[in-house]
Amino acid sequence: MVPRPLSPAPVGAAGALTPLLSTFRLVLAYDGTDYLGWQIQPRGRTVQGALLEAARAFDPHARVVGASRTDAGVHALRQIASLTTRAALSGDAVRGALNAALPRDIRVLDARPAPAGFDARRAAVGKRYAYLVDTGPVASPLLRRFAWHVPCALDVDAMRRALRPLRGLHDFGAFCAAPGRAKDPMCRIMALHVVRRRERVVLFLSADRFLHHMARNIVGSAVAVGRGTRDPAWLAAALASRDRRLAGPTAPAQGLALVRLAPSAARSTYREYASRAARGRRLASGPF
Repeated sequence: MVPRPLSPAPVGAAGALTPLLSTFRLVLAYDGTDYLGWQIQPRGRTVQGALLEAARAFDPHARVVGASRTDAGVHALRQIASLTTRAALSGDAVRGALNAALPRDIRVLDARPAPAGFDARRAAVGKRYAYLVDTGPVASPLLRRFAWHVPCALDVDAMRRALRPLRGLHDFGAFCAAPGRAKDPMCRIMALHVVRRRERVVLFLSADRFLHHMARNIVGSAVAVGRGTRDPAWLAAALASRDRRLAGPTAPAQGLALVRLAPSAARSTYREYASRAARGRRLASGPF
């Protein structure tokens, strides 16, 4: 069934019809292997491009904004996006319509009404990433799209010691790829954790923002320490140098996944709005 467009608002003073807009907060998960990242590119498939194409199946004027611009090959468990549309649809209908049109490696997990002007990028003030390393002697075929295969036992304790000085507010220029050098290099890392489960090692990184390839450059440096090719004190020296040439290699994209986004105060506004909307729906379905 094709979604019914929303009836236009009353004719304005100039005689033109003013369409009514609805904004939805989307939660997405995707396997980024076959995409050139989140943001629309002149050539090649992107997650934003696929989502916009799906949305324009029911509204040719739909707009999509993402909270985080994940790189090519990077995955997401809970990416947040804002969708602005003229279509008269409930959140469940939006989710269903998008998932019906999207490729199977992108899923909309949740779609809920948001206040007018809600912008996913501005509403997020922090990000958490997870990076998976497969340390088995033979690469697991089930993890080849989602893990970096490093066939040796990593010294997890040494990695934790090396990462400790990176917590807090620092100039992370030493971990920034060349295309991001023009941006402010100051970032605040709130948490860095290294967890081992048998032949799998996961690094969790939480920060207010990440520079271009910053998460993957930190992981590549930590793995160099875990392999024993670098001393744990080296990472603090590389940070202080602010010189990308003195830090470690960039870890491959497939091991990285966006886990969650930390909301700003705007999220509380969204929650209030969603609560009021839910109360309104309950009243509307009552015996009146």
